Amino acid sequence: MLNAVVFLTVGTNRIIGASTAYPFVADLITGTTQNSYFPKIQGPGQWELLFLTGAFVSGIVISLFRKEFKITLIHSDWEKYKGNSVAKRIIWSFIGGFILIIGARMAGGCTSGHILSGGMQLSLSSLVFAAFVFAGLLITGKYFYKNKN
Repeated sequence: MLNAVVFLTVGTNRIIGASTAYPFVADLITGTTQNSYFPKIQGPGQWELLFLTGAFVSGIVISLFRKEFKITLIHSDWEKYKGNSVAKRIIWSFIGGFILIIGARMAGGCTSGHILSGGMQLSLSSLVFAAFVFAGLLITGKYFYKNKN
C-alpha cells in the first residue's frame, strides 16, 4: 500500500528518502536560498521534510501508545561496549551522522531512498546495494562493538 501511495502518479509520485531534507532546511535557516542548488532540491526537500516529520511523529505516538517512550542518551548496548561517557556518545554520534550525510550527498541520495524506493520497485541495483550495505553494517558493527576484553 505504501508503495502505491508514494510512487504512483495518483498518489504523491515521490521517492522515499531523507538526505535532501537536510540541505533544504539548512538553506532555509541560513537564508541562502538564492543559489543554483536550492531550486533543484526545493520540491524533494519539502516532501522529505514532511516525510521525516511524519516518521518522527508516528514514532512518538506509537511509543506513547505502547508506554515505552523515554529519552535516553546512552542505551544499554553503548554502555556495555563503550562506557557511559556522555561526551564520547555525542562525539561518536556526530561523527557517524556527518560521515553518513556526506556519503549520502556524494552519492546523490541516501540509503533509505535507494534501498527502500528502489527495493520496492525491485530494482536490481538497489537490491545489490542493499546487500553491500548490510554486509558493511555487519562488518562495522563487529569492529565497533567488539568486546573490551
